[in-house]
Amino acid sequence: MDRQLLLLGLLRAQEMHGYQLNEFIDRQMAFCVDLKRSTAYYLLDKLCREGYVSEEAGRAGNRPERRIYRITESGELRFQALLRENLATYMPPTFPQDIGVIFQTQLPPEERRNLLDARRAALEAHKAQLMGLAAQLPHDHQPIVEHHLLHVEAELTWVDRLLRAEV
Repeated sequence: MDRQLLLLGLLRAQEMHGYQLNEFIDRQMAFCVDLKRSTAYYLLDKLCREGYVSEEAGRAGNRPERRIYRITESGELRFQALLRENLATYMPPTFPQDIGVIFQTQLPPEERRNLLDARRAALEAHKAQLMGLAAQLPHDHQPIVEHHLLHVEAELTWVDRLLRAEV
């Protein structure tokens, strides 16, 4: 449902063709949304079939014809319902990387330390990327960036504890 909320919310802001939607998501939201282009087009078609989005063929200059998507009145109602549900819901995150920690003692201590150092470096790089994004993204994205930064900080604290335990 979160992906439908995203597409409806973006179309609520302005009508767009599929390429524009995907470019916006890739440029400004890839850090918090995993939405492949093929999935976005599938969902747009589904939203059209369900009457939440309308599509119209359009052409700009010499470019090929494109489908322009816009939210419908029932799409606005669906957006409002999904937004309320999303804001009120908490789903605990899962951390697939934790599985390796269960089995970390199967590796020599020096190798474990090197691997955890590499993980920490990747976290620091991600943190720097998020901080750079924060300066570029619109104001309404800032709470999401802050949320991700808080998770990265918690992960760094946890990895540091694992590294201290290695000493």
